Amino acid sequence: MSPQQTDRQQVTGAPAFSADAPAFPAHSPAVGARSLFDRLDRRRFLGVAGAAGLAVTGLGSLSACSTGTAVGGKGAEGFRKVKLPTYLPANVAPADLPGNAQGLDAGYLRYPKKLVKSVAKTPGDGESITALTETFTTPAPAMDRNRYWKELNERLGSDLKMNIVVESGADTYLTKFNAIIASGDIPDLVWFPPNQGLRKVPQLLQAKFHDVTSHLSGDAIRKYPNLANLPDFAWKTAVINGKIAGVPVAYGRMGQVYVINEDFWKPVGGATFSSAQDFLDKGKELLDTKRKKYVLEPAYVNAHGMFAQWFGAPAGWHLEGGKLTNRFESEQYFEALEFAVKVFKAGLFWPDPNLTTTREKMAQGTLGAYVQSFPSFLVDVKTYDFPFGIIVPFAAKPGATPHFDFGSGSVGFTAISKNAPKERIPTLLAVLDYLAAPFGSEERLFLENGVEGTHHERTRDGDVTLTDKGNAEAVTTAMPVSFLTNAPEYLYLPGKPDMTRRIHGWQQELIKMGQASPVIGHYSDTNADKGASLSKAFNDGVLDIVAGRKSLSDFDGLLKSWRSGGGDRIRREYEQSLASEKKGKKTK
Repeated sequence: MSPQQTDRQQVTGAPAFSADAPAFPAHSPAVGARSLFDRLDRRRFLGVAGAAGLAVTGLGSLSACSTGTAVGGKGAEGFRKVKLPTYLPANVAPADLPGNAQGLDAGYLRYPKKLVKSVAKTPGDGESITALTETFTTPAPAMDRNRYWKELNERLGSDLKMNIVVESGADTYLTKFNAIIASGDIPDLVWFPPNQGLRKVPQLLQAKFHDVTSHLSGDAIRKYPNLANLPDFAWKTAVINGKIAGVPVAYGRMGQVYVINEDFWKPVGGATFSSAQDFLDKGKELLDTKRKKYVLEPAYVNAHGMFAQWFGAPAGWHLEGGKLTNRFESEQYFEALEFAVKVFKAGLFWPDPNLTTTREKMAQGTLGAYVQSFPSFLVDVKTYDFPFGIIVPFAAKPGATPHFDFGSGSVGFTAISKNAPKERIPTLLAVLDYLAAPFGSEERLFLENGVEGTHHERTRDGDVTLTDKGNAEAVTTAMPVSFLTNAPEYLYLPGKPDMTRRIHGWQQELIKMGQASPVIGHYSDTNADKGASLSKAFNDGVLDIVAGRKSLSDFDGLLKSWRSGGGDRIRREYEQSLASEKKGKKTK
């Protein structure tokens, strides 16, 4: 993703998050951090909302879904039927800082000198491949005048003809997606994002897209070794109603973090705290309104999400004895809300809720902390030069158990249209396998950085740097390509090996206290249909409470409306799905 980042647009209205999924990024990842997210600003795309997590924004129904092929209600019965793809780690050069299956990213202090070839033969069949995808930065030059795109087509063995939607508003992709589905002229490959208003997804998949379970489940994945290298937690997000719906767009497991300027916090001994009250006291000490120096960015709902982790609120849902409790219903969530109100009243938030220069303020030393997705944090580290750090979750009060909320591990999935003949499915999967090439492979070097000597060069130390042509072509084209599928996340910060070590160390601390929502990989019909609009209304109310437009006494009404509007039905459906999965494991 790209350094051309637009600061968060979520500060005056809470994004549409649902309590069933863990939080996704606030901003975007970085050049070299990993292909897809290295150069993208995802603040507007993924948003940032309380730690409640991310879901589809309820913007409208798919226009071609009343097909009579509805599979609603089968989520619980169907989930246990699918066997996830066998995991096969990539055979690449060992990382300087090893990763693990729990979500610790492999770290590289220098770009590997010895690269492997991860794809044995050209995957394409000579025929064009059409695709619907999206970009969040400068549109790519057209294929006929884009050296990177032409080279990609040669390496794929098929012309990849992408219909690239340039994101310009909350419903840009949704509008294009719906129009294409309604037309019936559906491309071979279609990206299904997790949060852009797509309704009745199971019905649409059954009617218009191939079930690829038999091609990818279990050992069948061995035919596609780069896809087999994607982690289980990413594959779970591509399972719909007991079927593998497509190939996940892999994303790191790290969720959101509070990013700090370490120099800002030096006068109070650094950003370590013994309690929430200690945090508040130190924040008041650092606040200097005369010098326009404030402690926190004005993203109130995001801040509340961070505070909720300190108090020990669950990530989305808490499962105990087969029963689910939503984080909205937890005592810890309300305690964090009470604390957020105190922080607002103390004046610690930047006073303009429409702040658009968050990272610039951080670099200037006039802002102390902002909420960021972990991959986007990697982008920021590469783009800005202030002393970065993070606030590791701590116990907000005696007896509290702080948590760190994991992310879902993917940004949607890519499905194969039934307009493509069945016999072409292996070819299309092979192309996606190429696009998922791991870091340390020849293919990944090209996918992220283009042709050496044209789009990138090697420094004396072995790091990879982009040329002007690389920024114009490789960066802008690699982003929409990477929304079709991507490699597992990794840590690589050119020229900053010490920071890479520190980030790897922070990840290890966060994993120790990490928690994931128990409903990841499960499907709720009601959540798919109403979860986003319910959560948006709830989060809008939370934002109003923090900002003083409503009182804490209004919280019970918000919660009651969420439950009666569909929250309780979502709970029941997830409980049925979880019970079905448990039953399926016992019978295997």
